[in-house]
Amino acid sequence: MTPELNITSPCSAICSLNEDDVCVGCNRTSNEIREWRNMSGNQKREVLKLCEHRAKLDSTL
Repeated sequence: MTPELNITSPCSAICSLNEDDVCVGCNRTSNEIREWRNMSGNQKREVLKLCEHRAKLDSTL
């Protein structure tokens, strides 16, 4: 397995979707969760950036 594909899932085992279809545990959308295994390394890194952004937005509310 190449390092590119060995990017760890951000899943925190707190699986519950909010009203925006975003997991309250890892901040991924249901589509991102579903597609994680099929994503390239670049796609996974982009999702991780989006998760960080969503977490920051959530913490400012």
